[in-house]
This record gives sequence, C-alpha cells and structure tokens, in this order.
Amino acid sequence: MLISAFLLGLLGSFHCVGMCGPIAFMLPVDRSSQINKVSQIAIYHIGRLLTYSVLGLVFGLIGKGLYLFGFQQQLSIAIGVIMILIVIIPQKTLSKYNFSKPIYGLISNVKSWLGKAMKRKSLDTFLTIGFLNGFLPCGLVYMAVFAAIGSGSALNGSLYMAVFGLGTIPLMTTAIYLSNVLKGTTRQRIQKIIPVFVVLIGLLFIVRGLGLGIPYLSPAPILDTVSSGIDCH
Repeated sequence: MLISAFLLGLLGSFHCVGMCGPIAFMLPVDRSSQINKVSQIAIYHIGRLLTYSVLGLVFGLIGKGLYLFGFQQQLSIAIGVIMILIVIIPQKTLSKYNFSKPIYGLISNVKSWLGKAMKRKSLDTFLTIGFLNGFLPCGLVYMAVFAAIGSGSALNGSLYMAVFGLGTIPLMTTAIYLSNVLKGTTRQRIQKIIPVFVVLIGLLFIVRGLGLGIPYLSPAPILDTVSSGIDCH
C-alpha cells in the first residue's frame, strides 16, 4: 500500500502542480545563494509533509474507530468504490456537488495566511507556507485521505499520507526550479494515467475488503481466522 501511496503522489503531482504550482513559483526563495535556496525548499516540503501526516493521523484514527466496530471490510470496499466512481463520473456532474463549500471560510483564512507568509523570507516562513499549502483543497489529496481512512490505524494513515507527500516532492521541486519543463505533451500523457492508477488503487481496496484469504493482498477476516481455529466438542 505504501508503494501505491508514493506512486499516487508521484503521478498525481502533475495535477498538484496545476493547483499548487503558483505557490511553488512564488516562493520567496533566496535565488542568490544555492545553499539557502535548497534549504528553504526543503523546509517548505517538510511543512507539506507535516500537514499530510497530521491529516493521515486524524483520518486514520477515524478509520480505526470503524475497524473496531467491525466495519473494516465494508469500509475498504466502500472506499474503493468511491475512488472508482470519482474517476468514472463526468467532471461536470461532480462539479455540481462542491464538497469544499462547508469549509470555504477556513480555506479563505488559509489563503490569507499564505499571502502574509509569502512576504517574509525567514526559514520558519517556508515551514508555515508548506504547512498551510497542505490544507488547500486538492482532489488527489482527497484520494489519499480515503486511503488513509482505509488503512485501519492512526499510524498507518499518517505513514500513508507522508509517503504520498514524498511522492509529490520531485515534481514540485522541479516546478520551483524549471517551470517550463512541466509544459507539453509529457504532462498531458501522465495526467491521463492518473485516473487509471486511481481506479487500480480503488480495485485494490475492494479486493482487500473481500477477504479472499490472499496473504498481504486480501487477508481473510480476523474473526473468521480465529473462529476456524476453535474446535467444538
């Protein structure tokens, strides 16, 4: 699952550049010093990873609660179905249901704080920018959050989101250095791969939820495993 998290971040970062690219392009990095520039960009990424880890921790904890109530299989299947539906349902239809509306006020505040942080150049500012950047709405982050819920624990959810964030670093860093590299047919081709990969992850969650008894991929339900080992006399 962690490999899927990294690949989702890596491929999905082509989408993320479109959403968060302007922030990356506008980072107030010290372009006169390569050392300062690298350290500032690294701290910016640490801020984003911190946010993703916190989100994974929170939603992983929610998933753990559902697991404790015995919904682990149903939850895994439901998450897989949702991920697939988001891909196959036309974008025009999805746009009618803006799930970010309830948090518009918070998003507005985040953007305001980002604007203020952009005016400063201290190291802690880059941590703040990265941290706030991670809270901006993004479809690929939502997908990763669904996966974090299905991870079954706060630790696994946090780890999944952190690895997802690591996957976004190469392209987001390229966006800061060479924005022109991200243009052209290469970006369009990879963007077409993203929905396919999301569907594959969704299918993986569904298969895991079916409890087919396949080690690591679709392990048998714990209750069934325990009960099968008890002999009745």
